[in-house]
This record gives sequence, structure tokens and C-alpha cells, in this order.
Amino acid sequence: MGLGGRKTGVADVVVTSFGFGHGAPPDAQVVLDLRLHFRDPHVDPVLRELTVADRAVRRAVLRTPGIRPLLQATTAQVLAFRDGPSGEVVTVAVGCVGGRHRSATVAHFLARRLHRRGLAVDLVHRDADRPVIRR
Repeated sequence: MGLGGRKTGVADVVVTSFGFGHGAPPDAQVVLDLRLHFRDPHVDPVLRELTVADRAVRRAVLRTPGIRPLLQATTAQVLAFRDGPSGEVVTVAVGCVGGRHRSATVAHFLARRLHRRGLAVDLVHRDADRPVIRR
């Protein structure tokens, strides 16, 4: 079930978080690669085994410099796609290394922002429950 109470398949936007370490990104109009430009919570042993389901992870990612402006800019980008003449579903793929921390948190908050703007959003965390990638 997506945000807005609609069944999957009738969404305006599909936001998928993923880990590049678990495979190729899903096909999408918008792809965010968070690997190089944003601090990785994985380096903190306290956060390493946690996921987006844990408040400490969400808080750490949201406090990362640049994340909030990225969310604002991506929201505007998705809305621009929605304003286009096609009326097709907009797909967004948000990736980091493992798909548990940065990408899942950004996808979570992006979906919330879009839902608050009246869009039906399906949120998928492709790799959030996969094992931690050892590096």
C-alpha cells in the first residue's frame, strides 16, 4: 500500500531506495546516488546494523549537511515531471552502498514530502532488510 491509502499500481510517484552493493539501480526518471557526497552512517558502529526503521538512523541522515536541500530540490524535480504532458507515473530511485541508511531515509522523507503535496506515492525499500555489506 502506498502513501495516501491507494493500492500499489495507481500511484503518481514510485520512490525506491536501494543499495548499489546489492545490484543495479531500478529503472527511473530520477536517480539519486548518495554514495560519494553524503556521510555514511555505516561508519558508526552504533548505527551499522540499524535501518531506516530506527529513529537514530533517520536523525543521523537528516542532520547530514546537504540532505535537506537535496530533498527540496528532488521534490521540485518530481513535481516538474508530474506537470509534464504525459501524466505517467514518475519513478525515483535513491541509492547508497547498502540501501539501509542514507537511501532509505532520503526515500522515506521524499515520499512524505510528495504525499503532503497531494500525490499518491508508493514507497519501496528494495534492500533495507538485506544483510549489512561488510567493508
